[in-house]
Amino acid sequence: MGRGELRIYLGAAPGVGKTYAMLEEAQRRAERGTDVVIGLVETHGRRHTAEMIGALEVVPRRAMTYRGVEFTEMDLDAVLARRPEVVVVDELAHTNVPGSRHEKRWQDVQELLDAGISVLSTVNVQHLESLNDVVAQITGTTQRETVPDQVVRAAEQVELVDMTPEALRRRMAHGNIYRPDKIDAALGNYFRVGNLTALRELALLWLAGKVDEQLDAYRAQQGISDTWEARERVVVALTGGPEGETLIRRAARIAARSKGADLLAVHVARSDGLAGADPAQLARQRVLVESLGGTYHQVLGTDIPASLLDFARGVNATQLVLGASRRGRFAQVFARGVGVTTTALSGPIDVHLVTHPEAGRGRRGTSVPAALSRRRRLIGYALAVLGMPLLTLLLRTLPDLTLTNDILLFLAGVVGVALVGGLWPALVAALGGSLLLNWFFTPPYRTLTIAEADNLLALGVFVGVAIAVSWVVDVAARRTREAARASADAQTLATVAGSVLRGERPLPALLDRLRETFGLRAVSVLELTDEAGGRPARARDADAWRVVASVGERPPGSPGAGETVVPVDDRLSVVLAGRRLEAADRRVVEAFAAQAAVALRQERLAEEAATARPLAAADRMRTALLAAVSHDLRTPLASAKAAVSSLRSHDVEFDPDDREELLATADESLDRLGRLVANLLDMSRLQAGALGVTTTAIGLEDAVPRALDELGPAAAEVTTDIPADLPAALADPGLLERVLVNVVSNALRHSPPGRPPTITGSAHAGQVELRVIDTGPGIPEDQWEHVFLPFQRLGDRDNQTGVGLGLALSRGLAEAMGGSITPETTPGGGLTMVLRLPAAPHAEGPQE
Repeated sequence: MGRGELRIYLGAAPGVGKTYAMLEEAQRRAERGTDVVIGLVETHGRRHTAEMIGALEVVPRRAMTYRGVEFTEMDLDAVLARRPEVVVVDELAHTNVPGSRHEKRWQDVQELLDAGISVLSTVNVQHLESLNDVVAQITGTTQRETVPDQVVRAAEQVELVDMTPEALRRRMAHGNIYRPDKIDAALGNYFRVGNLTALRELALLWLAGKVDEQLDAYRAQQGISDTWEARERVVVALTGGPEGETLIRRAARIAARSKGADLLAVHVARSDGLAGADPAQLARQRVLVESLGGTYHQVLGTDIPASLLDFARGVNATQLVLGASRRGRFAQVFARGVGVTTTALSGPIDVHLVTHPEAGRGRRGTSVPAALSRRRRLIGYALAVLGMPLLTLLLRTLPDLTLTNDILLFLAGVVGVALVGGLWPALVAALGGSLLLNWFFTPPYRTLTIAEADNLLALGVFVGVAIAVSWVVDVAARRTREAARASADAQTLATVAGSVLRGERPLPALLDRLRETFGLRAVSVLELTDEAGGRPARARDADAWRVVASVGERPPGSPGAGETVVPVDDRLSVVLAGRRLEAADRRVVEAFAAQAAVALRQERLAEEAATARPLAAADRMRTALLAAVSHDLRTPLASAKAAVSSLRSHDVEFDPDDREELLATADESLDRLGRLVANLLDMSRLQAGALGVTTTAIGLEDAVPRALDELGPAAAEVTTDIPADLPAALADPGLLERVLVNVVSNALRHSPPGRPPTITGSAHAGQVELRVIDTGPGIPEDQWEHVFLPFQRLGDRDNQTGVGLGLALSRGLAEAMGGSITPETTPGGGLTMVLRLPAAPHAEGPQE
């Protein structure tokens, strides 16, 4: 039995027609004879969507009870028992009622697919896990229900159901998405043109990534290596040299000329493990690439042009940016260089050779250390100077040997010297050995003249082989040492990166690991003060620096107080104290210093964001308050003013009934004004953290009636169900009453006639829960957080219900008492507000 196929309809926002398109596909398959059933479809009261179900078989839902409330979910077992070819399952990101087999609906879908049943489903872009925080930033609404991206990406087909923001707003205005009482609030909040445009772009970009994956998979399956210019992709090659920043910025400008172009940076590291690039330069260049919106990649290879082109073709690149060769003109005569070779082999990929200040100046590398130790080289020289004469004396005592044998023995001696002392001692031995062979063993003897051509050839081969062997031994020793050094550096960098990623504070973790790695006493990050920043001479003074981060004992406070100074930029330096590092270690330390600068910048950005967040919140509050004062508070003032002015007027005579009505109007308006001002003052105290809270044990069976009495006749029909053995809650009596008044009044305002709200109480996990349940129009889940924002009145535009502070104030007061307020959907329609408060100590109630 094969696995079923998953087809997903992706939308940018609610109402674009995902469910309708899914049902159209289900009807088409049913007409073709496919066995299709409806596992679960949410019509949300939309007539056209409900009509599209038509004659399709619907599997009855499973009824479940949770906390005394009945819910319905898809009956997974019934669908599996029915075993259709295709099942329709709406809202892939939905969270199942606790007690279901799986926590999420997408897990139900996975089980259906494993059983060989194909699935049609829907999801909105705000439900994708990777985009959840981005959508929250755009819309101000945090979506709690998410689905992992890999689940959607694994679908065989993902179809975008697209609609322009203007068309979607027209659908909303015509009542095709939400009920009429919610249209104004939705259009003014979530469904603003800017929000919808941004969400549409997110959906298109995410789907473009999915299409790229499918294209790459197809090209790999078909063995296609040619570039398909479906989208501009600019690849910039980095060597770790100082020209890297110039190349990155040039490549970024090229990418910016095409809308939606990708920028990728790649560094080809040598696959033999030998160090070739400056890790500090690469670290800085990686930060620059990522700050420009690009991505950084590193590949291994010995053939640089081939590795670059393999990477470029693998990512379907259209343009490749290289730097002009840094080698001198003489070196370019013997080899074409990476740029010229890559251009010749690039095929359809455009190659840009960018000049830079370092071009043609040659590679200014550091001096290469000796491959062998000084002691071994001295032993090698001693063997060359003493060993060759001793070998001559030994061979003179063996007169039966031929010249060929003599040459082979001298060659063995040269190889021995090369193994011990390396190249230069072996060259000395080869030169001395050739002279001794010519003088003592080549006729005519005791002269440097060679009579026979064969002897000349033999001596020439001897010298050539001796030099070649000496060179190979020296290169092998040098490569071994470099590879060991590169491996140690890589291990150190990997260890440091791991410790930084696992730490909560990257900068101290980085400095501490640096100190431990090199056995230092202390490490400091120093920054020039503002006074010394523009004066280089002043920067040499000890008091021109300040320590921004340090670890260890007696950390240096100035560059002169340490043994090693590693400049990061014009203002930052890393100073090491305890011992002076070798030149070879400095490259790794420079990489650490570059990462330290990045970590410092991240910490400062986080601090600035934390500082700016309350200021931004206060600014939003101030702006909203001014808007509320200029709009909502004007209504009760105008009503009271009109009533009083009419009573004082001498132009009209009012009878007692009219006078009483005007006085009642003034009194009601002033009462409403008083409540609004009280709410504004309490909200300002909450924002300033100046609200006094005194908690005590209080029974909800006493608090709820007092709140209902405060609401007057309007709350007479509210039903309550609070158990007699419900434990007391820890709360401030006055604040709790305010919370209950606001929450219950909100439920009363949205409850339909003849169906008043219900208040129930329960205890669970050390908390007392009070649920205010209404059966009104309800609020979409993606709008739940909006009701708790100050000055929001979803679906309410009568200007008689205040400035929209009731629920925002209630949540703030509840949290000030250590509790919380969260919304839930009332089964069958409506909204349930759940007030949770800590249970009083030594009070145990019924546990659910």
